Amino acid sequence: MLVTAPSGAGKTTIVKHLLKTYDFLGFSVSVTNRAKRDHEVDGKDYYFLSTEAFKKKIENNEFVEWEEVYDNQYYGTLRAEVERLWDLEKYVLFDIEVNGASNIKKLYGKQAYGVFVKPPSFNILVQRLKNRNTENPASLKKRIKRIKRELTFENSFDRVLLNDSLDVCLKEAEILVESFFLGKLEP
Repeated sequence: MLVTAPSGAGKTTIVKHLLKTYDFLGFSVSVTNRAKRDHEVDGKDYYFLSTEAFKKKIENNEFVEWEEVYDNQYYGTLRAEVERLWDLEKYVLFDIEVNGASNIKKLYGKQAYGVFVKPPSFNILVQRLKNRNTENPASLKKRIKRIKRELTFENSFDRVLLNDSLDVCLKEAEILVESFFLGKLEP
């Protein structure tokens, strides 16, 4: 299952909730070359690589998907990470940006169920990003520009979850997981 959204829409909160709720789900840890934030753990939140190491993995075709999200800032999903979760007999849960989600959806077709998390409004989304206090003015400006484009992907996925009430959104996410993975929902 792909959970995708612009930064600040709540996809990571939803993914963490689903992982705590369902033991048959396994989290696909993405790879990035960006700097690790203080609260992040290598191998849990992301695999943090140097730019050179990331590019070497691109050359070796080790990614299921990858993208240069910002200038010289790469994110991707390793083929080995997906296979690791399959070997553990887990259904893969991705917390992923929209282009990566689109690429995985193209690669895996109906096996990849895509959920777009929609914020209540653009202004609320920008305020959420500001409240995080993880961005400097320049990076916030880049994120806001990207958000405008990412919001246009809303109808590119199987379902849209409106995150205007977190409790309701989490319950709706649970319903989607149960329906998709327990065979009640046709993709």
